[in-house]
Amino acid sequence: QVQLVESGGGLVQPGGSLRLSCAASGFTLHAYTIGWFRQAPGKEREGVSCIRSRDGYTYHADSVKGRFTISRDNAKNTVYLQMNSLKPEDTAVYYCAAALSTYYSDSYSPLSRNYNYWGQGTQVTVSS
Repeated sequence: QVQLVESGGGLVQPGGSLRLSCAASGFTLHAYTIGWFRQAPGKEREGVSCIRSRDGYTYHADSVKGRFTISRDNAKNTVYLQMNSLKPEDTAVYYCAAALSTYYSDSYSPLSRNYNYWGQGTQVTVSS
């Protein structure tokens, strides 16, 4: 059974850091493009970061570029999202997702509709 489980969310002050984890079971995570998405109340789900299966190429949305880093540990079958210099506008539920398609582009892969498996989400709140 394919399963993705996020962890690492919480409450952090502006300027702080968090590391989110996405642990996979039932499939080999690095064989798929993995994306991190977030959704704030009243807003659409937004693609934050992606990591391409074949070579680990990474993409980050402009809103998080230079602050967030996506990475993976193949031995642990886990993808991470390191979030630094957090801002109140980063507050959202964060989801990881896996795409079955082997196609990748920076315009295609950050779109949530192109992903097949989703985790349950983890809340990140940035507030003083």
